[in-house]
Amino acid sequence: MDLNLDGYEALIMDWDGTMVDSQPLNYRSLAKALRAHAVDLREDWYRERLGTSVDGLLEELGVSVPLADVLERCGELIIRDLASLRPFETVVGWVERARSRGVACAVASGGGGAVVRAGIAATGLAHLFDTVVTREDVDRGKPAPDLFQEAARRLAVPPHRCLVVEDAEEGLAAARAAGMHAVDVRPYVTSCW
Repeated sequence: MDLNLDGYEALIMDWDGTMVDSQPLNYRSLAKALRAHAVDLREDWYRERLGTSVDGLLEELGVSVPLADVLERCGELIIRDLASLRPFETVVGWVERARSRGVACAVASGGGGAVVRAGIAATGLAHLFDTVVTREDVDRGKPAPDLFQEAARRLAVPPHRCLVVEDAEEGLAAARAAGMHAVDVRPYVTSCW
């Protein structure tokens, strides 16, 4: 499938599960970080909540652990294993075509900035994006529209002229709440999960 960019001035990409097949790495790292706090994170439960922030996951689990410690440890584990990240070539091709047509491109991820930027660098994709917006840059994560609104603001593109590519229901809801059109990438990529 070729992404239809007619009428759009910006392409805003989610990172995890959209640009790269990172969900297995994210799960392994978070599960290990939580094990240190005697919390068992089941893989099937985690998969059903892809796109939910770590603080949202912990809230749903009903556990009280030091969020900053868990996020720091999880980030360290992810960064240590970035070589396992596999970009989705179809999606990378969409961004490359957008760039060649003069469409501004951004990443808007609910992930931590250090981890997302390290992943972008490790995969050699940094040259494709005009800006990167992560969880630290906004007040609320997905499904709130904040990440996508901030990306549009940085690109100086009105929301209705932005196309979002996402892999999770929370992200698709966030795009709609931001007044943007969205494409669900899941039918076009194959995860190693």
